[in-house]
Amino acid sequence: MKELTRPKRLAPGARVAVVATSGPVPEERLQAGLDVLRGWDLDPVPAPHVLDRHTEFGYLAGTDADRAADLQSAWCDPAVDAVLCARGGYGAQRLIDLLDWEALRAAGPKVFVGFSDVTVLHEAFAARLGLATLHGPMAAGVDFVKNARAQEHLRATLFAPETVRTIASGGRALVPGRARGVTLGGCLSLLAAELGTPHARPSAAGGLLCLEDVGEQTYRLDRYLTQLLRAGWLERVHGVLLGSWEDCSRYEAIRPLLADRLGPLGVPVAEEFGFGHCAGALTIPFGVAAELDADTATLTLDEPALR
Repeated sequence: MKELTRPKRLAPGARVAVVATSGPVPEERLQAGLDVLRGWDLDPVPAPHVLDRHTEFGYLAGTDADRAADLQSAWCDPAVDAVLCARGGYGAQRLIDLLDWEALRAAGPKVFVGFSDVTVLHEAFAARLGLATLHGPMAAGVDFVKNARAQEHLRATLFAPETVRTIASGGRALVPGRARGVTLGGCLSLLAAELGTPHARPSAAGGLLCLEDVGEQTYRLDRYLTQLLRAGWLERVHGVLLGSWEDCSRYEAIRPLLADRLGPLGVPVAEEFGFGHCAGALTIPFGVAAELDADTATLTLDEPALR
């Protein structure tokens, strides 16, 4: 697994587009998120359809075509320095085949931020654009609007990435040890759903795999992990970082499953790493070379997440 192209860091006055790739966005939270971004001396620009709601499928923020057009337009606008997703939910998978990937590639690298359902876009940007991205809080998310730790870690990553070269989670080792690799991952259920799709990453070989999820019972998490194992997707992974399992079964029930499915890989595994759907979620760059120390629950990047 190779390191990916790192976009440039942001500077005061940078223009950031806020797009809805997945579920409908609450207007009050969007406005609060835009205010946070303005407080960082950024110039946030909501996409034209960011507040849309699909007339038939209420779990989607407008039509697939409009959501895809917003993302495409924002990415290809030379005046836009970063694209921030407004929220997760569901729907990003429906956009992948509507995007003009040649045009996105020609537009060059820029910062891309999101998590949860946005996992499929992280994977697509890595596989099709060779671009490093940021797994972090979204502009209309509760964590981004209300949690100081989540805000400050993302802000430091965007403006002064050299200050967060070492990400200390406060977690612990499920399987002790150290490992080097290139970061990747996201929402476990979305990674399993990507198997067999066009242009999907063939495996996590050589990677430091970050996994988290939300609202899943233990047997479903078992299903997703077992599917990745049976597909050979986890073969030769170098290490695993486990984030939050918000609104899933009790962690006391999930932890033995994680040990059962991931322990036999024979690689270091750090748990409770503080990214994902938890309060105060850390921003984790994907596509960068790093070292995982499971014993101290730290991830040390070879270079800053952004140039």
